[in-house]
Amino acid sequence: MASAVRRKTYDPYRNFGYAYDGSAARKLEREEVLQPRPQVRPRRQAAVRPKVQVREAGHVSLFAVSGFAAVAVLAVLILMSYVQLAGLSGEVVGLSNEMTRLKGEEATLRARYELAYDLGAIENSVTADGSMGRPQDGQMVYVDLTEPDSVVVYDHGQETTGHFLDGVRQIVENVLAYF
Repeated sequence: MASAVRRKTYDPYRNFGYAYDGSAARKLEREEVLQPRPQVRPRRQAAVRPKVQVREAGHVSLFAVSGFAAVAVLAVLILMSYVQLAGLSGEVVGLSNEMTRLKGEEATLRARYELAYDLGAIENSVTADGSMGRPQDGQMVYVDLTEPDSVVVYDHGQETTGHFLDGVRQIVENVLAYF
C-alpha cells in the first residue's frame, strides 16, 4: 500500500480573489470613508472601604512616662552643659586676648629695662673701684649636661589601702563640681 505523498507547491497567487497587476498597493473596490470610533472606557467600581473596629484607648505605661521624663532631664542637662561650654569658651577667648596684650607689654618692658641699665657701664664702674673682679680659671666650674637625668623619689609612710576609696571620692566630687 504504497501511496504517493503529494507535496504541495507554494503558489502565492492561489488564494487571492483578485489578479496581480504588478502594483504593491491594493485597490479598494468601493471607497470606504473611515470614521473614528469613540473610545469606550470601562466603568470604575466605587471603592468599598472595609469596616474596621476601633480599639479603645489603653492606659499609659509607667515605664513610658519614666522614659520620657529621663529623656527630658538629659536634654535639660545637655542644654545646661552647652551653656557652660559657651561661657567657658568666651572666657578662654578673653584670657587669650589678655595674654597677647600682656606679651606685647612684656616685650615693651624688657626693651625699656635693657635701655635703663647699661651693663657695660655697670661692669666698668664695679671693676674700676675694685669691689668686683673677673673670675680666675680655678673659680670656673663646668657642668656636663650630656647625660640624661633621672630621679628616684622614695615615699615612706603612706598607706596604699585607701587609694581606691580616695579615687571614688574624688570622682564623686568632680561630678558634683561639674553640676
